[in-house]
Amino acid sequence: MKVILYSLIASFSISVVAQDGTTRYTKKKPLTEAELQRWSHLDLEKDSIPGMSVDKAYAELLKDKKGQKIIVAVIDSGTDIDHPDLKGAIWTNPKEIAGNKKDDDKNGYIDDIHGWNFLGDSYNETLEMTRILKKGDDGSEKYKKALADHTAEYKKIMSYKQPVDMLYEADKTIREELKKEDYTLEELKNVASVKYKLYQSKMMMLSYAADYGEKFREELTSFKNHVYDKLNYNLNKEFDGRKVVGDNPEDFNDRKYGNNKVYGSNKENTEHGTHVAGIIAQKRNNNIGGDGVANNVEIMAIRAVPNGDEYDKDIALAIRYAVDNGAKVINGSFGKDFSPHAEWVWEALKYAESKDVLFVHAAGNDGKDIDVEENFPTDTKDKNTEIVSNFLQIGALNYEYGEKIIADFSNYGTKNVDVFAPGVKIYATLPNGKYKYLQGTSMASPNAAGVAALIRSHYPNLKASQVKEIIMQSGTPIDMMVKVGENGESRKFSQASVSGKIVNAYNALKMAEQISSQSTIKPKIKS
Repeated sequence: MKVILYSLIASFSISVVAQDGTTRYTKKKPLTEAELQRWSHLDLEKDSIPGMSVDKAYAELLKDKKGQKIIVAVIDSGTDIDHPDLKGAIWTNPKEIAGNKKDDDKNGYIDDIHGWNFLGDSYNETLEMTRILKKGDDGSEKYKKALADHTAEYKKIMSYKQPVDMLYEADKTIREELKKEDYTLEELKNVASVKYKLYQSKMMMLSYAADYGEKFREELTSFKNHVYDKLNYNLNKEFDGRKVVGDNPEDFNDRKYGNNKVYGSNKENTEHGTHVAGIIAQKRNNNIGGDGVANNVEIMAIRAVPNGDEYDKDIALAIRYAVDNGAKVINGSFGKDFSPHAEWVWEALKYAESKDVLFVHAAGNDGKDIDVEENFPTDTKDKNTEIVSNFLQIGALNYEYGEKIIADFSNYGTKNVDVFAPGVKIYATLPNGKYKYLQGTSMASPNAAGVAALIRSHYPNLKASQVKEIIMQSGTPIDMMVKVGENGESRKFSQASVSGKIVNAYNALKMAEQISSQSTIKPKIKS
């Protein structure tokens, strides 16, 4: 089911960026660092960058307008609520008294001042397919698929293990030669490699550094962590990351678990969630870090996504927590291929729908067609019929206009990805006052959620389902052939998502103004 605002679309004109606009919108020079740090806020027409026209919206539509405060729940790995650039943008529960160890507001969560941590002190976790295998062969198709996927993933990761071990051994050799734990690319180049092992190590590290520049050692550490986290935790059937939480994840009624430490036991482990929160809410125009999309929001921090696959129970309860405590937009930058208790999440989404809360979700980073392949959570049981009207699925855009405008890692789908938003090289907050570029549909989703928050702030009479449709219908249409998926399949941009558009904050706010002023408009239903 798809809601179409017929009367509005008939009167709202959006220019289509056509095939012959490819050259017109191609940047003549590489992006400057300043442009790259905030490309998602720029405008395709003015800047030749496929951003969301956020700056244009602030300059022409929101100048001297404040709107009302909107609570945006970030269900993620946790959030560093003490980051200087998020100061003043963190939700505080007005009904709870900090530190008295009482559930003052009777919501079931003691001292939930800024949100809730459903993971307690846990961090590393298995993947859902690993959990399915751990339960044993029940003869189901789900088990067979989990076994096949697990086998393929293990084989792939093992193929990375030898290269990463060799690189780390080479790195160790260089460090021993230089007698220091860290070294620069220039120091690497100047190593006098008279011994064969040293020469071999130097050549290997230089080859790796050619792809990553000065951050080559940082990238090597990330590469190693990825490989060994997969082997030691994600794919390890003997590992039990849930034990420390203390609940039964198979029992939805076992709800007294977790704590109020929304950044968990180590702030550094909140990199993903802190980055997502910053994309939405980091302070604008303060000349530090990046700029948030929305300027009048409060982030409700909900920790429910571990270093592995999230549990359906945690996500369902996190959604309900957000709804019950005043969130009007929820961002979900997480996902997985298996969902044993999908019905718990569907019921939570229906609950959010009944309370007029919009759920914005990252489409996933497997470069696959989710009209065909599984991706959870979702708003459909059969990949055709939506069961809720408040679920907005976001694919990721690249910053270069042209046939590679869709990020090669981004999932896509004519029926099950709603719209695209910037998701490559997004600059935002990291724990402990830092900043970094990250990429993924995890970054595209909060960009869209920020636009949703802007709409809900300035046009609070609009329903969640209307905000969803506004974002989809008001986007910039792209009329050209593009590459999708890691294999680079060619298809029309219009067939990569439901809307065939990219999020445009300026257009969305203009459309919201028109709908808001036409309070008698009722969405019509089209199957």
